[in-house]
Amino acid sequence: MSSFEPYETESGLSRRAVECIVALLLCAVAIAVLWDSYGRGAGWDGGPQSGFFPARMAWLLLAASAVVFFQGLRAERGILVTWGQLRQVSMVLLPLTLYVLAIGYLGIYVASVFFLAGFMIAFGSFRWWTILAASVLIPVITFWVFEMQFEVPLPKGPLEAMLGF
Repeated sequence: MSSFEPYETESGLSRRAVECIVALLLCAVAIAVLWDSYGRGAGWDGGPQSGFFPARMAWLLLAASAVVFFQGLRAERGILVTWGQLRQVSMVLLPLTLYVLAIGYLGIYVASVFFLAGFMIAFGSFRWWTILAASVLIPVITFWVFEMQFEVPLPKGPLEAMLGF
């Protein structure tokens, strides 16, 4: 009995397609590392040049990606993830990606306010004052702990600069 059987009637991404796509992405990374390593010098001239070890690792990655690709071609048919499951993952992954990008522009604390409020609104049934309190207090407490107590600077944006931090 295969672990894929419950999803056989639903459509989605096949295991074969996912393994081949991941292998091709790893292959592209390996080629990029090889290109850079040989551009820097990947030989041995009285000792290892700066690209020597990255080039060796890239060759191993290239070989491994080729093995994964051919194993993916031979993989049994079956759905790895249904479109519904993939939609659920994207409902978390896309906002998280936007949050990470927003940190660079707004700072971690302001971006966290929007991220927390957005998730509480989208996935919960909270009262407005609970959303406001949680999405503001959590970043404020985080600021106090990291910046004031531990003196660990985290990425800041224009609001913190305006407040003198």
